[in-house]
Amino acid sequence: MRSSLLFIVGLLASTCYGQFSFSGYIDSEEWQNEVYLSIIEDYRKLSGVYSEQIISKTLADNDGFFEFTGNMLDDENRIYRIHVDNCTVTNKDINHFNGYCNDSEEVVFIANNTDTLKLPFSFGKQVFCTIESNNPKSEAFIEIDSLMQEMRFAYSEVRSEANRKLNNKLWFSKLQNFGESLKEPLAELYIYAFLSDRSSELHSHYVEDLKSSDYYDKLESRLTEQYPNTTYTQQYISELTADRYLLQASESSGIGQNVFLYTLLILSILLNAFLLFRYWKRKQTNTKNLKAKLSRQERVVLDEILQDKTNKDIAETLFLSVSTIKTHTNNIFKKLNIQSREDAKDLFS
Repeated sequence: MRSSLLFIVGLLASTCYGQFSFSGYIDSEEWQNEVYLSIIEDYRKLSGVYSEQIISKTLADNDGFFEFTGNMLDDENRIYRIHVDNCTVTNKDINHFNGYCNDSEEVVFIANNTDTLKLPFSFGKQVFCTIESNNPKSEAFIEIDSLMQEMRFAYSEVRSEANRKLNNKLWFSKLQNFGESLKEPLAELYIYAFLSDRSSELHSHYVEDLKSSDYYDKLESRLTEQYPNTTYTQQYISELTADRYLLQASESSGIGQNVFLYTLLILSILLNAFLLFRYWKRKQTNTKNLKAKLSRQERVVLDEILQDKTNKDIAETLFLSVSTIKTHTNNIFKKLNIQSREDAKDLFS
């Protein structure tokens, strides 16, 4: 009877609290052992290294194994990135700020707070090429990248203006149809970001398609239905509104161009302000949730640690023994899933 009761309690606990696990391997001889987990709320920044996106860092062991785990992610699907890089310690902050590191490897995927995701080695110890997950949407970005690779090969077969025009028309429709077939609006945003980018080969088709196609309104409906009140949906609506306004302005006699530019600038400022506020609020919430895991005494010790005080200094301040401070510190590391004081500073900086 007692064992049955414990089983039921355990089952209820497991269903009430999500627990994600993202793990994998890196080649320790090729990469530094620091592995980063980021949440991507701006789909224009899917690729790169940005400090404002990083939500956790872990260290790979001697075998190259790493793992992120916990219950701090959103319950609904979001876009995440895991990356490693070989930026030098002195340049790392700069690289993570401007989004550029010329020696890095990343994988972008869709996941939520209950997902288990593994990134095993591929042939020749290649990293982040294969995803094993209980979430069928997790591999969507890898599938899109594979299709884009086919597209680049098709363009390179014959380098002529006629071939380019034929490929533009073919691949524009092919990418859109493939994205819709995935039945995951977040994956469609990846394709939309590529097609609408001014540096893309297919941008001219995007401009023409926007004039008459109802695809974009349908994508907005899918986003609104599945991901209401998210930065993804709000960013998409803002960009779509701005692009349509640009089309109307370009088709007119040119009057009101300055008004459009000012409107676009205001929309951009408002959007960036919202994204920054959203990031700040998320950071504050995450910090509050993390500290809530600690006891009152542990929170006091944590505040002292964040001030770079040694165990001896903390013990003298709190009138406790050094061994007691060490015990509190170890408990803090376990509850926050970190390994060092530096990790604590990164977490609450």
